[in-house]
Amino acid sequence: MRRHKGDLSIIVLTVILMIVGLLVMYTIGPTRANFLNATYGSEYSDSYFFLHQLLSVGLAIFAFYLFNKIEYKKIAKYTNALFFASLGLCLILAIAQFSHLPIAKCELGACRWFSVSGISIQPAEFLKFSIVLYLASIFAKYKAESGELLKNMQFLTRFVLAVGLSLLFVVVIQKDLGSGLPIVVIALAILFVSGISFKSFALVLLAVLILGVGAIMTSSHRRERLWTYLGFSAASAEKEEEDGDAYHIENALIAIGTGGLFGVGIGNSVQATGYLPESINDSVFAILGEMFGFVGLLGLLFLFAWLLFRVLKVSDYSSDIQKSLIAVGVFAWIMTHLVVNIMSMTGITPLTGITLPLLSYGGTSMMAVAGALGLVYQISQYTSREIIIDSERESEEKPVYKKPIEQTNYTYRRRR
Repeated sequence: MRRHKGDLSIIVLTVILMIVGLLVMYTIGPTRANFLNATYGSEYSDSYFFLHQLLSVGLAIFAFYLFNKIEYKKIAKYTNALFFASLGLCLILAIAQFSHLPIAKCELGACRWFSVSGISIQPAEFLKFSIVLYLASIFAKYKAESGELLKNMQFLTRFVLAVGLSLLFVVVIQKDLGSGLPIVVIALAILFVSGISFKSFALVLLAVLILGVGAIMTSSHRRERLWTYLGFSAASAEKEEEDGDAYHIENALIAIGTGGLFGVGIGNSVQATGYLPESINDSVFAILGEMFGFVGLLGLLFLFAWLLFRVLKVSDYSSDIQKSLIAVGVFAWIMTHLVVNIMSMTGITPLTGITLPLLSYGGTSMMAVAGALGLVYQISQYTSREIIIDSERESEEKPVYKKPIEQTNYTYRRRR
């Protein structure tokens, strides 16, 4: 299939969301720096967080450009290598953690970052991207060989090992359930659209639910968050004041409530002065609600919904199984971050540390998401004129397309 004009809305929406994140960092960065300096004796400058976020945006744009320009076949060729390299980084981090090496950065009892010359790198973010590529690859390979994937033991072995090892490093060793959730949802989404029976998918969901309950109940920190959510940790006012999770959720709700309909305005956030924990990271949605109000949050949700819709459109119009599944995986990844972050900040679910894509402070997450969107944009340049149903999709090795694409005067037709 010849290359044609891609879905430019993916680029536009990605850039807009990054600019919103930069604006937030510009307004609350100095406040955050002053709070940390006064509390912990650090020496952050007023522009520290904004400049670092600006650098992250630059690297993210480069990642988007890189995965758009590198030919998809070359990326697909090294899918396995990228996935095992990501697992290798997690293994090195685990070794550094247990060996107490300075390259392992630990906070609140969890070691999730490499720290080299003041630069922090979170390997779990690269793992999310690589597992999308890896799972799409093995699903496309074995789907072409056999109809019922769950009856293919070779496929099951590779699938279970990939997801199991990823969750072992991220959830068990790094104690990061927030990063484990997108990995699970990515696997479930790709499994669902691959065409397995409803009964088989229901059994998989049941297994995931049992493992999820086990992951919560075997961790005292996660149990405490669950009790806080259910109200068991707030038996008295004194206890509630001591409970960090209850305090976090309460101040997030105060921030959103204070914003009202149109917000208090840019630069007027009170919660960012030190009341709301992680105001530039996991809690940035609440700060946005305080500054821009309910109307501003609706606008933000519209941008994300539009972006996710365009990613799904790429999947619908892709004639290649593997490319279609990559788009589905990226959709599930971003959707999970968005939904879990918002539900945590509004008290709908127990508090879970997870970033808001393209908005939260942090370079690794932004680079990984932008790189994935860059790949989806490249895939959008090789889509069909019509929606492709599963039975008409072919693997990369033997491409057969429903309708050829003219090289000139091609427009990405909107779905009716």
